[in-house]
Amino acid sequence: MAQPIRVGLGYDVHAFEAGRPLILGGVRIEGHAGLRGHSDADVLLHAVMDSLLGALALGDIGAHFPDTDAKYAGADSMALTDHVWRLIDEAGYKIGNVDAIIVAQAPKMAPHISAMRANIAACLRADVSQISVKATTEEHLGFTGREEGIAAKAVACLIKK
Repeated sequence: MAQPIRVGLGYDVHAFEAGRPLILGGVRIEGHAGLRGHSDADVLLHAVMDSLLGALALGDIGAHFPDTDAKYAGADSMALTDHVWRLIDEAGYKIGNVDAIIVAQAPKMAPHISAMRANIAACLRADVSQISVKATTEEHLGFTGREEGIAAKAVACLIKK
């Protein structure tokens, strides 16, 4: 019997890499080094996708979009998130809500949060009120505090249609 509510947790980390664009939640953030990764390295969307896939016990993004597959080199994480939404829809679920947090000392995220929420909502065919994106620093502690990279965490709730 299908469960009426499913919850999943996602976490991702990427190191900074000069010369790459910084893309978070599908938003290009100017004036800062980007993130190293096989795709566009959108750490926020990667955490969101993992939370959604986890909610349905469908593995993780590495299983669906392996970094050993050349077709995902430089892939747009918005398109990958759209694919994950299709899997959710095919399984007979819809988005209840997504709550995500970006952990980064820099750059400042506040000016970009609204656009990130709107992008994620559009990919997931959800209302923006169902998508929460927050940001925090680690007070100069750890790899994010030393500005070596960015981490993101997400929790997703899916509801049976």
